[in-house]
Amino acid sequence: MWRSVVARAALSRREGARSFCKSQNPKVPSFSKTFTQAESPRFSTRVSPSTSLLLQNPRFFSQISTNPSNFDSHLSEVEQSSEGFADNGDTRLENLAPDVDEIHGVLDLDSVGFDDNRDAQLHSFASGDGVLGNPEQLNDAKWDSFATVEGSGDAQIETFGSGDGEGQIYEIDVEQLENLLSLLQSSVDGSLESSLDGMCLTLHEEFVVKVLETRLVLGENMIRFFKWGMKQKPEFKITSCVVDALVRGICCDLKKKDAYALWDLIKEIGEKENGVLNVEALNDLIALFSKLGKGKAAIEVFNSFGGFGCAPNVDTYYFTIEALCRRSIFDWALCICEKMLEAGSLPENEKVGKIISWLCKGRKAKDAHSVYLLAKEKNQYPPRSSVNFLISSLCREDKTVELALEMLDDFPGEARKYAIKPFSAVIRGLCRMRDVDGAKQLLSKMIVEGPPPGNAVFNSVINGYSKAGDLGEAMQIKKLMESRGLKPDVYTYTVILSGYANGGQMEEACKVLSEAKKNHPKLSPVTYHTLIRGYCKLEEFNKALKLLGEMKDFGVQPNVDEYNKLIQSLCLKALDWETAEKLLEEMKEKGLHLNGITGGLIRAVKEMEEEELLLG
Repeated sequence: MWRSVVARAALSRREGARSFCKSQNPKVPSFSKTFTQAESPRFSTRVSPSTSLLLQNPRFFSQISTNPSNFDSHLSEVEQSSEGFADNGDTRLENLAPDVDEIHGVLDLDSVGFDDNRDAQLHSFASGDGVLGNPEQLNDAKWDSFATVEGSGDAQIETFGSGDGEGQIYEIDVEQLENLLSLLQSSVDGSLESSLDGMCLTLHEEFVVKVLETRLVLGENMIRFFKWGMKQKPEFKITSCVVDALVRGICCDLKKKDAYALWDLIKEIGEKENGVLNVEALNDLIALFSKLGKGKAAIEVFNSFGGFGCAPNVDTYYFTIEALCRRSIFDWALCICEKMLEAGSLPENEKVGKIISWLCKGRKAKDAHSVYLLAKEKNQYPPRSSVNFLISSLCREDKTVELALEMLDDFPGEARKYAIKPFSAVIRGLCRMRDVDGAKQLLSKMIVEGPPPGNAVFNSVINGYSKAGDLGEAMQIKKLMESRGLKPDVYTYTVILSGYANGGQMEEACKVLSEAKKNHPKLSPVTYHTLIRGYCKLEEFNKALKLLGEMKDFGVQPNVDEYNKLIQSLCLKALDWETAEKLLEEMKEKGLHLNGITGGLIRAVKEMEEEELLLG
């Protein structure tokens, strides 16, 4: 609407000046000559909206020509009515003269025969002094103030040109715009180009941008209209503004077909027009492919930046990595990530956290750690959830556990209180790689500085020492656990039992079992299975069978594992197929099924004993 007001205001200025000249000097012809700034540098093309309204009223000129003193009152009246000029300009100027193709930049009054007195009168009228014909009140400062309208944003009217410096104004034909939008918003068919040919459109930048920015225009129709304009309309200039509007219009609607068609058009434009494509438009296209899950297309756009004369920025790297990780193409994503690190270009914290999480999901924890270090150098802090995920991912492999251990020092005091998960992950990793002493040191540090360790952390260290055969140290950790008010759970006793049983120290194992029975009315099958296995290893089958019966008293039902271990040991070591057969019958009564190999083992031992009896 504002551009329409500008055009009409400029037109009214020209027509008003023409009427004024006629009333002052009938011999002066109408203004048909094009004047330039070089011909008369004294006058500017800028006028206030209120002055423009005065110039469109012929009665005003007839009144002030007969009675100049009326100028003040007329000017005041119009200025008061101009407060809503910006909003109502189109309505108030609806019936002005026909469109003008070119608004003259400057009116050279001397060239059309004005004498000095009339020149001064027009100066007085233009500056709004209120006394027409008083040249003594004029000065250059007043005229310059009017010409530039400095400090008054409401009074400025810009002359909109085609960009070629000639001051041309192109007013959008509303009827043509509505007809074109109606066509582009309709369903796609093969007659679009022929329909466009019959509309006699003039495609200037403002008109095309207005079309491309309109919602509900079909993406395919938008692209076909753009291509038609490139081929059929020589006045249609492809600018960065036009391309940006096209990309934004297509990206509003997630359609794979339109996205690929847009990319083909962008490549065509990039080959023909230098400097038109910019980073923002290409980033929008990469983001569109990312949303559509087209990682390979996104990296194709990324690889074209150099050919289009564009340099990737922060968003370029982020959207490309996102697109590739969504398709689980983590190796390519890592390549883009390495380029991002070389450029030292990182997005904001939230996006850095997402990149770290994506790489961790792709088993690229060490590379994700490099992103974390760069963010740390730039004083950027990704979300804690991403940091915790990175620490857990680093702890999956022995060679990166030390990196995770170093990251624990980056937790500030307040955040450290709630970081039990990453600390636990590091302790489990240290124990898995048999660095139990390192795990113990970290445990001691947690006790002093936090976060306060729980049962899981203590059990990990106890399990580490038990597997290493250092049961004395395991018992010390258990006592430390109890000293902090924590109660050893069934798992705690089970891992200690397992350590003693593996070492053949069944008496010590039984003492631990007795303590477990006192503190826990119900033990787990694994606890008894550990002891049964220890007794079978020592071939003390009577004690093993006793434990099997004891399980029922503590509410623990034996499973296939206990029976299977006993039957195999009885058959292979004791050759006691009769006891094994009784256990098999007991299993059947409980609905348990022995595997075929163990069942065949009982028959084999029985047959072998019968053969020996026959032969003996």
